[in-house]
Amino acid sequence: MSKRDYYEVLGVDNGASVDDMKKAYRKLARKYHPDVNKAPDAETKFKEVKEAYDVLSDPQRKAQYDQFGHTDPNQGFGGAGGAGDFGGFGDIFDMFFGGGNGRRNPNAPRQGADLQYTMTLEFKEAIFGKDTEIEIPREENCQTCDGSGAKPGTKPETCSHCQGSGQMSVEQNTPFGRVVNRRVCHHCDGTGKQIKHKCSTCGGKGKVRKRKKISVKVPAGIDHGQQLRVSGQGEPGANGGPPGDLFVVFNVKTHEFFEREGDDIYCEMPLTFAQVALGDEVEVPTLKGKVKLKIPAGTQTGTSFRLRGKGVPNVHGRGQGDQHVQVRVVVPKNLSDKEKDIIREFAEQSGGKPEEQNDGFFEKLRRAFKGD
Repeated sequence: MSKRDYYEVLGVDNGASVDDMKKAYRKLARKYHPDVNKAPDAETKFKEVKEAYDVLSDPQRKAQYDQFGHTDPNQGFGGAGGAGDFGGFGDIFDMFFGGGNGRRNPNAPRQGADLQYTMTLEFKEAIFGKDTEIEIPREENCQTCDGSGAKPGTKPETCSHCQGSGQMSVEQNTPFGRVVNRRVCHHCDGTGKQIKHKCSTCGGKGKVRKRKKISVKVPAGIDHGQQLRVSGQGEPGANGGPPGDLFVVFNVKTHEFFEREGDDIYCEMPLTFAQVALGDEVEVPTLKGKVKLKIPAGTQTGTSFRLRGKGVPNVHGRGQGDQHVQVRVVVPKNLSDKEKDIIREFAEQSGGKPEEQNDGFFEKLRRAFKGD
């Protein structure tokens, strides 16, 4: 039976780089290794993949293969690699089972975990910002043992089982050679250290749970759902690593008169029929006080006016939004007989029919003028 093309075996083209071929080889070798794949043809496919990689990863042998293919008598492809010769596959097998160069050093410095805190703000607190203080639960290094976990006067000792590496090597003989499988040392939980005399305060963990007060500066213009990063206020790191960060997520309450969309503010302004029909100058509440707004004669209900620069300051310092005022014509509930007669006469002249409605909008407007 003729051999398959080596490039086809690895699933790469003849212009593939060495790194691409190595990645393809590792993927296929892990897939077809007999200790992993129990299919009847797994061993044959594994040998085929290894043979292809042994040739194509060697510049000289690759050049000869590209020129002569499988027919070159000097190539000797069929004998490449014995049953116990795994060449560069040891690192792949170790990686598949948790070993290899990619494994983490248990004694290396590690950054602490990040924390999250949800802060609820009043509508105008989010607009103008504020300085506040929060209290969060987090782990801190035990002061009794300075974070070592050992009883004062003692110190952790190097694990006698893994000699401080945090890993145990288990050798296994297979039909394809000797395989070394590395696992986390269960005697020291991968730390490489053993504590014979544990600290009574932290129980040997080196950390204790405490509540800490942290000052937070809420920036003006923060919006609902946005978050603020407070560097270095997360959980402490391990083995001398840096602490994590604290992320403050904001929950902003709604306002009964103002509505916010991005950096713009929206509100409705109740006006009488006479004001919109004849025109008027009215006072409008804004985030920073009252301003005068001219209502042209004949203004229709639903008309929107823009007050430039009266919106929310951008949280990143890029200017300020606007306030949009939408006119809403409100009919008073209680009319005198004379007022009703005048309206009926107007309706007859204009051909329309008046309607009365009742709502509590004026009360909301009153509170907005007061700054509530």
